[in-house]
Formats: sequence, structure tokens, C-alpha cells
Amino acid sequence: MNIPESDFITVRGVRLHARRWGNPDAPTLFMLHGWMDVAASFQFVVDALGGGSYWFQEYVSDLDALLDHYAPTGEVNLVGHSMGANVVCLYAGARPERVRRVVDLEGFGLAAAKPSQSPKRLRGWLDELREPPQLRRYASLDEVAARLTKTNPRLAPQRARFLAEHWSKPDGEGRYMLLADPAHKLRSPLLYRLDEIMAVWANVRAKVLHVEAAGSPTLAQIAGEVPLDEFKARFSAFPDWREKIIEDAGHMVHHDQPEQIAALIEAFCA
Repeated sequence: MNIPESDFITVRGVRLHARRWGNPDAPTLFMLHGWMDVAASFQFVVDALGGGSYWFQEYVSDLDALLDHYAPTGEVNLVGHSMGANVVCLYAGARPERVRRVVDLEGFGLAAAKPSQSPKRLRGWLDELREPPQLRRYASLDEVAARLTKTNPRLAPQRARFLAEHWSKPDGEGRYMLLADPAHKLRSPLLYRLDEIMAVWANVRAKVLHVEAAGSPTLAQIAGEVPLDEFKARFSAFPDWREKIIEDAGHMVHHDQPEQIAALIEAFCA
């Protein structure tokens, strides 16, 4: 296993945990995990390579600060999964001169919102502020691992155990708590403006590789009743975009097929 080093960088009062793998003199690759996930999520891909509430825009600014810290000059390669994929795609449009390649793992954006949804969304946000979301506690690491395999039945037991050790910690009362902020579960009062997102994507200079699981359940869930071809027409906003479909994988493609993902990243970012 490629053993990482941990860095802790404070951004706007929030302590961010970054993991660094490999040779510090090698070209730098930044990988952003998905929602409610941890940096250790990319461990298997790294091994295969060999080497309050939150506003979504704040995730983009976190990336901006991290890049200023690690790679203040030049272009970078970015890999993001799920929510992290949405972050790197937006960043590549906001700072196109900073990004050389983007690998988007199962990042689709959200369903296009309608203005009529705004009153209900705002009311729901106010209700959640009164009773903020909570995260459940687990009796053991095995129970945490079982939670991971329930979400992703393809996840091998040893990998589930590895992730459980990094996704949780003892709570001091004999149980395990997740290393995640429940504020991430607080739904934003702002609607998803697809036209604005596509305008940012249109500004991307980097080549973009979209990686998707065959029959992606996440894509189907987000698209809802919208035909998939119609939903995915949004990707036409990227000036230079291509797609790779991964068989025998679910939403966590980098867990299910890390060797394939590693090979795609190496070839695309070479």
C-alpha cells in the first residue's frame, strides 16, 4: 500500500485534511472525493497508479486555496468523484488558465430546477435549520464497514474495513462516529441553475474525460423522468469532452474498478 502523509490546512476557519501520496517531485495530480466521503477513498486508485451549512461555491474556493498552497503556479490535473467532480469542472471554468486536464468520475450535476420550486426549497431549508441533520453512530468498525458494503455491494470486505477505519473514529462513548460534518446534509436554499453551470463549463479550456458506470444508477436517479440522452446534452457545453463507460461498476467506480480508473487517469494526463 502506498502510505500517504497528512496535511492540515485552515481555510476560512475550517480545518481541511489533505492526503499526499507518492514522489513530491513528480507531476502533481489533485483528486477530490465525493459527498460525505474522505480522502482515503482514493487509496485503491493510488495503489493502482503506483505512485453550519456549506455553500457549494465554498467547495470551489477550498480547492482554489489548496491549489494556491500546493501548486501556486502552472497548470494542474484534476480528478473528482461525484460532488468532487462537479467541483473540479466548475473550477476549470472559473480558472481555466490553471487546469490542464479534468477527469470527472460519475459527476452529472443535478436536475435542472424550476423557479416554482423555490418556495418549497426555502421553507425546507428553514425547517432544517431548526432541526439540523444528524449522523448516526455505529457500534463497531465492522458495523461501519457493513454500512459501506450496503451502499456498495461490490466493495470487497478488506477495502470496506480499510475505508471504515478512515471514515470514522471512536466517539469516546464506546461507539463510532463518522468523520463528516452533518451540516453537509443541510440542503441549500438555492436552486440548481443549469444555464449558469453550463456557462461556466463552456469556459473550460482543459480536456475533460467523463467516466461513468454502465447503467449508472446515480445518473438514472438524478435524471428522473428526463430521457438520459436529453439529460446528458448538458455536457455539450464543454469545448473538449469525451466519455468512457466502465462495466461492472456502480457509482463508486474508483472503488469497484481502481485499476481501470488508474489506467485511464495515467493515459489521459500523460
